[in-house]
Amino acid sequence: MDYLFSEFRIKGVELKNRIVMPALASFLTEEAGRITERTIEHYRRRAAGGPAMVMMEACAVSAEGIVSAKQTRIYDDQHIEGLAKIARVIESEGAIPAVQLHHGGRQISPRVIKRKPLAPSALPCPTIRAEVEPLTVEGIQRLVQLFGDAAQRAKQAGYKLIEIHGAHGYLINQFLSGFSNIRQDRYGGDVFGRTLFAKEIVEEIRKRVGEDFPISFKISAQEFVPNGLTVEESIKILKILVEAGIDIVQISAGCDATPEWICQPMFMEKACLVDSAQQTKAALNIPVMAVGRINDPAVANRIIKENKADLVCVARGLLADPEMPKKAREGRLEDIRVCIACNTCMQSIFRKGRVECLVNPSLGREAEMEIRPAGQPRKILVIGGGPAGMNAAWVAAKRGHDVHLFEKNNALGGQLIPGSIPEYKKEVRSLIRFQKRQMEKFGVKCYLNQEATLSTIKEMNPDVVIVATGAVPCPPPFEIPDNDIVVPLEAVLNGNVPVPKRTVIIGGGATGCELALHLARSGSSVTVVEMLPKIGSNLEAMTRKILIRKLNEHDVKIMTEAKLSSVENNGARVVDKDGVEWFLEADAVIVSIGFQPDSSLYEQIKSSGYEVYQIGDCVEPRNAKDAIYEAAVLGRTI
Repeated sequence: MDYLFSEFRIKGVELKNRIVMPALASFLTEEAGRITERTIEHYRRRAAGGPAMVMMEACAVSAEGIVSAKQTRIYDDQHIEGLAKIARVIESEGAIPAVQLHHGGRQISPRVIKRKPLAPSALPCPTIRAEVEPLTVEGIQRLVQLFGDAAQRAKQAGYKLIEIHGAHGYLINQFLSGFSNIRQDRYGGDVFGRTLFAKEIVEEIRKRVGEDFPISFKISAQEFVPNGLTVEESIKILKILVEAGIDIVQISAGCDATPEWICQPMFMEKACLVDSAQQTKAALNIPVMAVGRINDPAVANRIIKENKADLVCVARGLLADPEMPKKAREGRLEDIRVCIACNTCMQSIFRKGRVECLVNPSLGREAEMEIRPAGQPRKILVIGGGPAGMNAAWVAAKRGHDVHLFEKNNALGGQLIPGSIPEYKKEVRSLIRFQKRQMEKFGVKCYLNQEATLSTIKEMNPDVVIVATGAVPCPPPFEIPDNDIVVPLEAVLNGNVPVPKRTVIIGGGATGCELALHLARSGSSVTVVEMLPKIGSNLEAMTRKILIRKLNEHDVKIMTEAKLSSVENNGARVVDKDGVEWFLEADAVIVSIGFQPDSSLYEQIKSSGYEVYQIGDCVEPRNAKDAIYEAAVLGRTI
C-alpha cells in the first residue's frame, strides 16, 4: 500500500495519503438543510477513518437549486455556522475539509422548489420530465455571482478546497453537454460556448478565494447519451477550465439519463472509470482524481502505482466502512467491511430521504449504535448462520457475551450463499467473509451441520436464545409432475444439476431475474413468467435498468401479466392477460415466487419459557439490509 499511502500536495494543501472521500449525498440533515449532531458525527467518523481529505456533500448555491428539502445549503450567511462545525470536526480528526458547490438545474422536481426548474435550454430532465425555465443571460450572470458568494462562505467556514459540481446532469453539466444545451447564444453552440458558464464560475471563485486556494472541478467525462460528453470533448473543456483557474479535476461519468454511470451497481467492474481518468491525466498538467467502484485498497493502490490518477475517491466504500483507510494501512484487509455496490444507499435516499447501507447498519446512526460492553455477560445461543444470525452473534460477542451459534448446513451465510453464486454478484461473498471474520475475532463458538432443536437448547441451557432460522421457498402453486422437470432454485445455482437447455422461470422478482441472467449466460434459453406488469419491481432502479438490459442482450424472453396454469412433463402452460393460453416447452421449470418464514422453532422455544428473540426472515421475508439492521440493534441491546 506504499503508493496509496504516499503524501500529495495541491497548492498549499498537504494530503497525508491519496484517499479522498468525495461529496456523497447523505441527507442526514433536518428540513431546510439544517446541520445536526447526526450530520457532524457522520463526517467525524469518516474523517477519523484515515482518508486524506473529506468533502462535504453538495451544498446548494441558491434556493431554486436544491434537489431535496434536506440538501445542505450555502446560499446564505446563516449556513456558515453549521458548515463550519463540520469543517472543524473533519480537520480535528486529521483530514483536510473540502466542500462541493452545486446547483441542480433541470434535475429538480418542481414540488421541491415550488417553481419551474432552471435549465440552459427548454429541454426537461428525461427522468423528472417537468417543464423548465430556460435561463436568460442575466440569470446566468446572477448564478455566477452566487457561486462566488458560496465560495467565500466556504472559505470563511474553514474549508481548504472547493469543488465545483459540473457532473451528473446537474446545472453546470447541462450547460457543458450538447445533450442538454441547444442554446444559440454565446452560452451554447460549440465547446467554447457551452463551457463559458463553467469558465465564468471558475474565474469568479478564483477572484473571491485568491490564487493560493485550491479549486477542483468534477466532470462527467462520458455521458453515454446522444450528443453527450465524451472523454475527448471533456478534455477540451477541462483545458479551458485549467486556464481559467482550476487546480485538480475529478473524473466521473453519467447524467440524468444514465444514472447507472453515476452510482455504478455491482454489474459494473471495479474502477470502471479509471481509463477515462488516465486518458485525462495524460492530456492535462493538473492532478486527476479517479472515482467509480473503487472499493478495494489494493485496486486503489494499483491505480496510483500505475500513474492512472493522482488521487482515488472512495465514496460508498467509506459509507460501508469508515475505517477502510486505517485498516488498509495497518494491513487488516480482512477486517474491512466492503461495499458490495448493491446501491441500497441510493435506494434509501430516493425512498426514505436519507442514506442507509446494507452492510453497515450504523450508517447515519453512529452515536446511538456504538458498540458498548455488556453490563452483565450472558450465555447466548443463536440459531441460524445467515446474515442476521451472524451479525447478532459477533456484535453480542464483541460486547462480552458468551455466544454459541448453530447452523444446520455446512457453511455460514444463509441465503447470501446462493445469492452470491452468479458472477456479477460475487462481491456479496465479501459480506459473508467479513461476518465470519468478526465471529472468529470475537470468539463466537460455531457449530456447523447441527440443527438446533428444543432438546439442544435445554442441553445448552442459555440465558438468551436468538432465533434467526430464515425463510423457506413458498411451495409451488401447482401439482408437481412425476419427472424431474421442476428444479429447486438453489440446486440450479449450486450447480447440483446440469444447466437446462430450455428453462421457464415462474416469478420475475429480483431472484427470478438474477437467476434468468445467470442461466442465460450459462447457455440456457430462458423465459421468465411474471404476474405483474413489469419484472424486477423490487430491485433498486439503477440495478434494475442494467439487469433488464443484460436480459435483453442475452435474449431472455419476458412474459408479464401472465399466470402459470400448469406444469407438464415437457414444459409449462401459462395464460396471458387476454386469456390466451401458451405452452412453453422446457427442460426445467424453476419456481421463484418468494419465501415464507421458518418460525416453528421460535414458537416452541417461546412456549418453553426461555428469553427468546426472533430476527431476520423468520419474522418476515424481506432483504438482507433489514435482517442485518435488526440483528445489529439486538446485538447491541441484549
